[in-house]
Amino acid sequence: MTGNTQEMPMAQVAPIGIFDSGIGGLSVLQHIRQHLPHEDLLYFADSAYAPYGDKSEAEISTRSLAVTEFLLQSGVKALVVACNTATTAAIKAIRSAYPDLPVIGIEPGLKPAAAQSPSKIVGVLATKATLLSARLLTLQQQISAASGVRFELQACVGLVDQIEKGELRSAQTALLLRRYISPLIKQGADTLVLGCTHYPFVRPLIEEIAGELTTRPVAVIDTGAAVSRQLVKILTENNLLRTSVHAGQVSAFTSGSQSALTTAFASLLQLHPPVSVVATIGQPAGIS
Repeated sequence: MTGNTQEMPMAQVAPIGIFDSGIGGLSVLQHIRQHLPHEDLLYFADSAYAPYGDKSEAEISTRSLAVTEFLLQSGVKALVVACNTATTAAIKAIRSAYPDLPVIGIEPGLKPAAAQSPSKIVGVLATKATLLSARLLTLQQQISAASGVRFELQACVGLVDQIEKGELRSAQTALLLRRYISPLIKQGADTLVLGCTHYPFVRPLIEEIAGELTTRPVAVIDTGAAVSRQLVKILTENNLLRTSVHAGQVSAFTSGSQSALTTAFASLLQLHPPVSVVATIGQPAGIS
């Protein structure tokens, strides 16, 4: 641990940092803008290293710490880890390295899904890394023990890649989703949890396919709004809410393609923020 925490800007006017392995975190950014319209936001898409879901926890943790350090150097007052995979693999390390930094992660909505599932069978769509994480396994076991709900886990290999390419309704994306949703419906799931921040962008297609596979109502759970509410709570508790009437500005960074992120902002959110390419990120303290 170095003096990083002493350099953290904790002023109310500082921006909020948000990062994901790619464009998926834009689904979370959208909720944050709705709840906190006066806050400036810095978004980092680590697209050169996407998807995180097929990497080891050590790799994801190292990369997440490096991105966190970059955003701190850019002056953020709080951090939203808008990536389920990075939350499960790295949020503990981030909080340990930067104990004075308010950090909000995202987890699959197992608890709200369990509360509303009539059949007590819930399907969880997520990346392989998220489903294999000890964090998710513990959460799943705790909720199952308390509620009697059975969780059916489905790794959605290749889905993040399709969404990163902007293929939200293509035949290939539909084929993948049908392959992943069908066994969950056959096992009796009446609730589907979107366990990756990329997946809300194909939610309409998920709902269509589920509707084709069963006549039963199938609920879809996305936790982006819950994350933004938690962010409001944490900023309020730390006296970090921006109090001036200020139209919040969005700026973005990417380790990948500038044009791809610019296009994603425009097509998915109808936003046109400045996008900067970050070719290299220095290793954070303690990472070799």
